[in-house]
Amino acid sequence: MTTARTVCRRQPPRHTPRPPAWWRRDDGSLTLFVLVTITALFAVAALVVDGGGKLRARAHAQGVAHEAARAGGQAVDAGKAISGDGITVDRNAAVAAARAYLSSAGVSGTVQVGENGATLDVTVSETYDPVFWGGGGWTVTGKGSADMVYRG
Repeated sequence: MTTARTVCRRQPPRHTPRPPAWWRRDDGSLTLFVLVTITALFAVAALVVDGGGKLRARAHAQGVAHEAARAGGQAVDAGKAISGDGITVDRNAAVAAARAYLSSAGVSGTVQVGENGATLDVTVSETYDPVFWGGGGWTVTGKGSADMVYRG
């Protein structure tokens, strides 16, 4: 006795039509990857170069501001010091010395005597011109101060 067996045949799956052969090829995919990678590397290199240049310009502005404040803080009133009346700082001479230092360093800035009259505040502004990123210069600012009160 033989039993009848029913055979189930699978229907092929229905799917969307395949894209054309030229769409499936991967010719040139490596070229696209290299292009994107090289572009990203150049962008990172530009960021590093121009970011480092801006930090260097800021450090220079900060250093010049501190040096100008120090130069102004050393403007001792020689007349009082020689006569023995004490060592004091001539405020007008201190401002003039700080401005002269800024001028000799070739930077622009402001020099002010602090509200309490015991400090000399110097602010320096410089412009950094980026190598890769356009759009004009980037302004950096440095600040420095010096005590004009003799403590000895």
